[in-house]
Amino acid sequence: MSDTPETVESRRTGQAPLVNASRFRAAHQDEWETLDELLKRMEKRSVKALNDDAILALPLLYRSTLSSLSVARETSLDKGLIAYLEQLCTRAYFQLYGVPTSAWRQLLDFFRTAWPAAVKSLWRETLFCLLLTIAGAVAGYWLVISDPSWFYGIVPDSMAGGRDPSADVKTLHDSIYDNKHQDALAGFAVYLFTNNGHIAIFAFALGFAFAVPSILLLLYNGLMLGAMVAVFAQKGLGLSFAGWLTIHGTTELFAIILAGAAGVHIGGAVAFPGRDARMDAAVRAGRRAATVMAGAVCMLLVAGMLEGIGRQTIQADAARYGIGCTMLLAWLAYFYLPRRGEKAHALAAPLR
Repeated sequence: MSDTPETVESRRTGQAPLVNASRFRAAHQDEWETLDELLKRMEKRSVKALNDDAILALPLLYRSTLSSLSVARETSLDKGLIAYLEQLCTRAYFQLYGVPTSAWRQLLDFFRTAWPAAVKSLWRETLFCLLLTIAGAVAGYWLVISDPSWFYGIVPDSMAGGRDPSADVKTLHDSIYDNKHQDALAGFAVYLFTNNGHIAIFAFALGFAFAVPSILLLLYNGLMLGAMVAVFAQKGLGLSFAGWLTIHGTTELFAIILAGAAGVHIGGAVAFPGRDARMDAAVRAGRRAATVMAGAVCMLLVAGMLEGIGRQTIQADAARYGIGCTMLLAWLAYFYLPRRGEKAHALAAPLR
């Protein structure tokens, strides 16, 4: 077969052979239109709308259209044709290789595999944030026990609400047991929950700044916790106050620690991207961290419900400790015990 003038010219100049757009479109138009028609039928209904011959033809038409798109890009055909072929190939890809799922199925997959797998992958950051919180709590407790005036520099007045070193035993006791003071206790509980919610959100959102704000927030949250426990402990009510906190605090503090771990994970990727570009490392870390944070928000909602029930109906310390410890064990089992399909999800995660 003799070479066309376009081929001879391309060899002389070293460029790709030119393609006549009209001839190219005429030669492949029928294939594109057929693929488009099959895709429309699948999008309106499902693959059940196609007969056996159409199902067999679909992958062949898809490969042919991909080849046409490659030629169109290589030879710089008109942008309108390239855009049309790109859209057609994208639609075909999702119909052939995509896994369409309902919103309920996606939600189920999130709670069944995605969220626990993301939390487990951040176990180092989670342990680090737990140690930060404990260190802050120990420091806050020791400072207030040593010098009660430290309390006023650590805990805001709006949070303390009169529960400070100057309060007497009866006031502190009534604040965690007496149903007559439910309104005051409710205000304190709402403030505590709102404050912890803000800390969780900011610990995650500010992680991009090399995780420094996240670390400081976790330390400060631990300081406030330790300072509050010290006030009650000085009046012989430390275990009682800890029980009041435990019923919802195990879930709430766990959520804050996970949010902090998500922020630290992003900050670590920004500070130490490795061989990846800094932005690529941050985006990859952000996807995993966002999954953890979305679940942490759910945990905060659960903590809010536990706090509401515990404050109003449960007065016995043993019951408070029992519920709080049971919730902690349930969260640990949910996140860290092996489960079916976990290995497949872990293998697929790097490809996303």
